[in-house]
Amino acid sequence: MNTNTYKEHFSKNFTLAYPVIMSQLGHILVSVADSLMVGQLGTTPLAASSLGNSIFMITMVFGLGISFSITPLIAAAEGRKNYTRISLLLLNGLVSNVLVGVFLFIAGYFFSPYITLLDQPEDVVALAIPYMNVLFLSMVPLMVFQAFRQFAEGLSLTREAMYISIVANVLNVFLNYVLIWGIFGLPELGMVGAAWATLISRVIMALMMGGWVLYNKRFEIFWHFLRLRHLSFLHMYRIFKLGLPISGQMIFEMGAFSFSAIMIGWIGTKELAAHQIAINVASVTYMMASGIAAAATIRVSNLKGLRNYFDMRMAGISSFVMAIIFMIISGLLMVVAKDFIPGLYIDDPEVIQIASVLLIIAALFQISDGVQVVGLGALRGLEDVQIPSLISLLAYWAVGLPVGYVLGFKAGFGASGIWAGLLLGLTVAAVLMYLRFKWLSTKLIRD
Repeated sequence: MNTNTYKEHFSKNFTLAYPVIMSQLGHILVSVADSLMVGQLGTTPLAASSLGNSIFMITMVFGLGISFSITPLIAAAEGRKNYTRISLLLLNGLVSNVLVGVFLFIAGYFFSPYITLLDQPEDVVALAIPYMNVLFLSMVPLMVFQAFRQFAEGLSLTREAMYISIVANVLNVFLNYVLIWGIFGLPELGMVGAAWATLISRVIMALMMGGWVLYNKRFEIFWHFLRLRHLSFLHMYRIFKLGLPISGQMIFEMGAFSFSAIMIGWIGTKELAAHQIAINVASVTYMMASGIAAAATIRVSNLKGLRNYFDMRMAGISSFVMAIIFMIISGLLMVVAKDFIPGLYIDDPEVIQIASVLLIIAALFQISDGVQVVGLGALRGLEDVQIPSLISLLAYWAVGLPVGYVLGFKAGFGASGIWAGLLLGLTVAAVLMYLRFKWLSTKLIRD
């Protein structure tokens, strides 16, 4: 039995986590850059961006959930040195992701006109629909990128996706500037220009990540089975069997935040714009914590494949500790900068005031958010995905949203009340995820 100390686990977790954190930031900073620049166009475009991103995020997390199943499967196979299985997972994971990306684009494009049924301000909806349609198209290259990225992460190779995400994010900011305001003789596209910038940067990400995997000699051992005749319904079934509950869990969680945006839209345009600012900031810290969660998935699944259950448990627990420390720091920074950050997005004093209050609530749920996402990552490493989905359904839809509705509309706290409900939901999820991992890991050691 390997008896690494917690200090050694912290070091190994961090080595894996920090490139994933930077890569995850690449995803979310695209949205942050869009919101920062769209906010300069006014309150209504920022509110439309909030509505569009809230709905698109449900689509995106469904796709990401499917792709996340590739990593623990490959990490477990790598622990057993089963290179044939890894090669087949690469092929079938890529094809599965492409099919999901195309499906989500078609479904999103078809259903986007129906957001008029959500009882949102008409001028906000008019701007949101074309913005969303371009974002839906970006799901195809994003899923291609994810297939290659999750393959690499399953082999504990996390830096390359980080570098590619940084390059793509810089490109996205530049393209935002060019396409939103029509620089260099290009047409002025307004907020839709931000969506086109996202699409172009994601195409570049997919090409760079795919090129690195398919033309790098270190992966030559896996190229033998990259033929259509090796498509396996068994492997694709395993990917979807693990991935669909992950997607369900992520939809329950992200859907709760998206529906909270819809409820806030019932209150008013300024509140919706403030929500977009606060959720943007909270999403940055969430994505950074999800980098620690990804490291937990890799290490737990790899050590599980080696049947080293004692170190597997220590790797998971150390990930929880790392997330708590990081999120405490993030929460403190939010409180300190609660009045400064909203001013970067918009110059409307009323929106800034509402957003600063929401940032205080976001600071309060940082620890819960970090613990629950790391819990999901660690449980994913154990291939335990169905119970976490039920936990998310209970925490957000049976507790968080109903409490938020009562506080926001019945008790008269408005957007702050809705966010207080989210705080409660995240706390319930965090406690249950941690207890679930502790019970399962202890059971493996005992058995």
